[in-house]
Amino acid sequence: MYENGYVPPILTVDNVIFQIIDGHLSVLLIKRSQEPFKGIYALPGGYCAAGETTRAAMGRILETKAGIDVTKLKLTEQLYSFDTVARDPRGHAVSITYMGLGKDLMIHDSETVQSPEFFRLSDLPKLAYDHKAIIKYAHERLQSKLSYTNAVFALLDQFFTLTQLQTVYEAILCRRLDKRNFRKKILTLDLVHDTNERLQDGAHRPARLFRFNKQALESLSRNFD
Repeated sequence: MYENGYVPPILTVDNVIFQIIDGHLSVLLIKRSQEPFKGIYALPGGYCAAGETTRAAMGRILETKAGIDVTKLKLTEQLYSFDTVARDPRGHAVSITYMGLGKDLMIHDSETVQSPEFFRLSDLPKLAYDHKAIIKYAHERLQSKLSYTNAVFALLDQFFTLTQLQTVYEAILCRRLDKRNFRKKILTLDLVHDTNERLQDGAHRPARLFRFNKQALESLSRNFD
């Protein structure tokens, strides 16, 4: 039994959607159409309705506010519950936040979308609420996941060169990697296999095309680092 005067917190769902664009890790933002923070960029988020799971709310919000089909994401996971009391000026709001990864994600226009756009993490606009901190947390989680899982598969095409794979790692880790050491490490982790196909890129020597052993999340036999 609740005591008189009990006010339950607001339950919301926010989504951190990453993809690689032109070699840079980028995140999906929308421009808020209402107060608070009207006209300011934010993560795609909204209320979780009664009788709706937070995962269902994730898909609904991405579709209606950002024009993204959640089924096009190659990997999704519940990231964290952000519950700082003062994070929303409308009152105490608990945000169940999801992280999603995809490749060549297309934004579909509709009457409800709110100017969705992918921004490089290195060049984010002013953000509403605590969304800058949420994106930072998600980025750190993704960096960590590279050390013990094959999560990077969700940011690549099914077939790729080792150079393309290294570019994604460097975009996420925000540092350059030695080419020889990277290739040796990747091949000894038994993450990918040579498809015996080649990519012809202009006048350059054809590059070998590789593929992940699994198109699903799995743990590495040992840490990447």
